[in-house]
Amino acid sequence: MLDIKFLRENPDIVRENIKKKFQDAKLPLVDEVIELDLEKRATQQKADGLRASRNKLSKEIGGLMKAGKKEEAAQVKVQVQAQSDELAAAEAKEKELDERILKIMMTIPNIIDPSVPIGKDDSENVEVQRYGEPVVPDFPVPYHTEIMERFNGIDLDAARRVAGNGFYYLMGDIARLHSAVISYARDFMIDRGFTYCIPPFMIRSDVVTGVMSFAEMEAMMYKIEGEDLFLIGTSEPSMIGKFID
Repeated sequence: MLDIKFLRENPDIVRENIKKKFQDAKLPLVDEVIELDLEKRATQQKADGLRASRNKLSKEIGGLMKAGKKEEAAQVKVQVQAQSDELAAAEAKEKELDERILKIMMTIPNIIDPSVPIGKDDSENVEVQRYGEPVVPDFPVPYHTEIMERFNGIDLDAARRVAGNGFYYLMGDIARLHSAVISYARDFMIDRGFTYCIPPFMIRSDVVTGVMSFAEMEAMMYKIEGEDLFLIGTSEPSMIGKFID
């Protein structure tokens, strides 16, 4: 998520970045969040002023009571109560503005790195480097599930009954091969200086919102009902959460 201070000081950069992502429908959000931020800071300033004034008047009440000026103290108490009510309203408004700003800021895309080529879809991808040349075999290439079925290594029918389309049971040597490839990849990276880590498979919403937008959360993540926990699909959200702040 972008820093509101960066957006406030660089609105044109943010707008241009939105255009580069071909998300022009989000352009009005920049002006909207700037206006909300102005309103929020004005409300915050008003709340700070009311807080300081209320504290000052509260101290005056003590002095007036000691001096025996009960009537004057009562009048100041009325002022304190009025300012307290006004302060409560300002704090409520500030909270509401904070929530609206956060929701918009979670929707505005992050700044693209200058090295990234701009393109509307993968047809405009830029080839950075090529290793060798692609080879087309002179025999029909079977689909990977066909190969696994020959080894009795996959059961799609049972998986459909249990969980629906797209799921599978891996069995026998194919299941062992699956584990072996993971072990190979793990040791390959460890040998190159990386630290092996198994992250939490569930994370809280404040970690999720630091990683992706609200729309992505709803579309891509499962939530544990009644708890502030989301199931991760990949390790990135957990690993980013590990280094928060």
